Amino acid sequence: MKIFLNGYMGSGKSLIGKKLSESMDYPLVDMDDQIELMEGRSIHEIFQKKGELYFRKLENQVLKDILAKNDNMIVSLGGGTPCYGNNFELLKADENNKTVYLKASVEELTSRLFLEKVHRPVISHLDTKEQLEEFIRKHLFERAFYYNQSNIIVDVDGATPTAIVEKIKSKLD
Repeated sequence: MKIFLNGYMGSGKSLIGKKLSESMDYPLVDMDDQIELMEGRSIHEIFQKKGELYFRKLENQVLKDILAKNDNMIVSLGGGTPCYGNNFELLKADENNKTVYLKASVEELTSRLFLEKVHRPVISHLDTKEQLEEFIRKHLFERAFYYNQSNIIVDVDGATPTAIVEKIKSKLD
């Protein structure tokens, strides 16, 4: 079984991916790490030098490579991965794939992301919490259609990583 964690940036995909991987003894694949390895540069540099369209094409190729493997694994998707091209259809094509939406509120995401926006190329230009909140609200509205099609939806606001992992595992059975 492949378990794909999706949700907006800052929802905890990387952290929960690590914890779930340890708990289930499945290897963890982080999409952003795979793209950086393939390109030999950071996501930030890819966005700066090649643009978002180039990045989305890479992302689609890495997703296809992951889906072609027959191994059990936990995959932390990029925040936009399920929302571009045919990515969500690819994820849903195999019944052994499980998609998990780590659902966080706009307020929670704003709080988390404002502290680390300098490391996030998509939001680094936003100066105030109000601008960031508006940006997140707009993106969540656009992406909710995809996120909400996930097999499992877990509300992460105020929950510990351990509790989130246990919720996911209980819904996989």
